Amino acid sequence: MIGSLRGRVLDRLLDELLVEVGGVGYRVTVGDSALRAAGSVGTEVLLYVHHHVREDAETLYGFGSLVELRCFEAMLGANRVGPSLALAILGVHDPAALQRLLAAGDIDALCLVPGVGAKTAQRLLVELQARLGVADFAATAAGVGPSGDGVHSDLRAALGQLGYRDDEVSRAVAGMPADGDVSELLREALRQLTGTRQR
Repeated sequence: MIGSLRGRVLDRLLDELLVEVGGVGYRVTVGDSALRAAGSVGTEVLLYVHHHVREDAETLYGFGSLVELRCFEAMLGANRVGPSLALAILGVHDPAALQRLLAAGDIDALCLVPGVGAKTAQRLLVELQARLGVADFAATAAGVGPSGDGVHSDLRAALGQLGYRDDEVSRAVAGMPADGDVSELLREALRQLTGTRQR
């Protein structure tokens, strides 16, 4: 399986990059963020890759960060979420924004994804909350464990990964105990932060 590609951009299409690695050209389907980050033809690019295999086709999906790749792969495990829908969601909401809207239960934000109506958004909200596990995913993306001596450091890292500002992180972490399960404490911090932002 192909996990990443580093090479020269030979061509840019609407939703694809042709990347040459060691004399071989790989067609990689990408979202808007990876397409923008790739630069012009002739530049070097690093893509983290999901190798999607079906009976009738093999497709490479490329991302500019490991967090985006992990988010994409987590969504693929949800019921009736295929690569096209997962890419469309990431095209509207980056991983940090997606985590925040899932924590807040924001169906309207999911409806901003092209082709997603209220009924589909309701199903997606439940599916993605279960698959991504808001706090667990954030902790994994930030590279923190379930518990340990540096609980506050782990909380700060996970909240920063979700895109919260330093002042918001400091306020949320200040009231948290210095030990315990990071995922549980992160869930509580997210509840506080989403409540503050909605007021």
